[in-house]
Amino acid sequence: MIARYIEIDQKNIGPSYPPYIIAELSGNHNGDIERAKTLIKIAHEAGADAVKLQTYTADSLTIDTKRAEFTIKEGTWAGRSLYELYKQAHTPWDWFPELFAYAREIGLTIFSSPFDCKAVELLENLDAPAYKIASNELTDWPLIETVARTNKPIILSTGAATKEQIEQTIAFIKELGAYERLVILHCVSAYPARAQETHLRTMLDLRDSFGLLHGLSDHTLGTATSVAAVALGACVIEKHVTLDRTDGGPDSTFSLEPRELKTLCSDTRWAWESLGQIKYGGETDLQKKGIFTRQLWSIKDIPAGDELSWKNIKSIRAPHHAGGQTPMHYKSIIGKIARSDIVKHTPITKDLLR
Repeated sequence: MIARYIEIDQKNIGPSYPPYIIAELSGNHNGDIERAKTLIKIAHEAGADAVKLQTYTADSLTIDTKRAEFTIKEGTWAGRSLYELYKQAHTPWDWFPELFAYAREIGLTIFSSPFDCKAVELLENLDAPAYKIASNELTDWPLIETVARTNKPIILSTGAATKEQIEQTIAFIKELGAYERLVILHCVSAYPARAQETHLRTMLDLRDSFGLLHGLSDHTLGTATSVAAVALGACVIEKHVTLDRTDGGPDSTFSLEPRELKTLCSDTRWAWESLGQIKYGGETDLQKKGIFTRQLWSIKDIPAGDELSWKNIKSIRAPHHAGGQTPMHYKSIIGKIARSDIVKHTPITKDLLR
């Protein structure tokens, strides 16, 4: 059974609520705190529910080595060492109090992905309302245990994990008593990811396998994949945001620009609204909306005692409230006798027949 909802910073997240949109800042601040604050403001103005930071240092994520295995071979960061990339992309820890204060001042929820236990300590001191576990850290159980002990909601990405690892980690989170506060995100660890790599049906399998609120951490270009995910029931959408994709930010090539983020927020909410409820066209709606329905009407004057046939009646569209018999029942109408004179252009009702 899927959890009904969780709450982050007094906002409910679940199938009965609009999709929760997280704008991922990542390293797109380009080492400038004012640029970081501008991105936070843009996220708020675009309609995002939250902005997310990443809390790490190059040394907390990897080692400074020349070994070939630590050099990225392909994609956006090809040719760079992990240490070099993380050193450029990290958000300085002394920025965090100012960024948290600024987001709260303008009314935007802010939280982060910690990458070690010291990062959790920093974020707890700032009263972070939730935590995101990046997909590469899904197997870092000491980190997950530290986050679970905060009793805050956890958003768990899965892109770098196998199904077995996901199962084991969720079982571990259950043992820690944090299962009811968990949201699981489908994710493809490609930067950018192509639409055909996204395999959104995996998101549905995560939902069905674990009974959790689910969503998408979307690394594709544009907004279409996120809209499709919401149509499949995603409660959370996470997207990277930048000022300009050409400005050289570490994640800028697969991030949304301000106008696109605004489109994402509006289109995903429209997609959610269009899901609605299970509802068919009922009598009340047909009458209220003046809908035209198929009915049997006379197309000639029919004297009393004459037989009804396709020569003197016809199936037409007419106002629902006119009350003509539906042609679904034509076999019980054709061949009946007119009880009284039926003038041309009259709806055929049962009281006119014998």
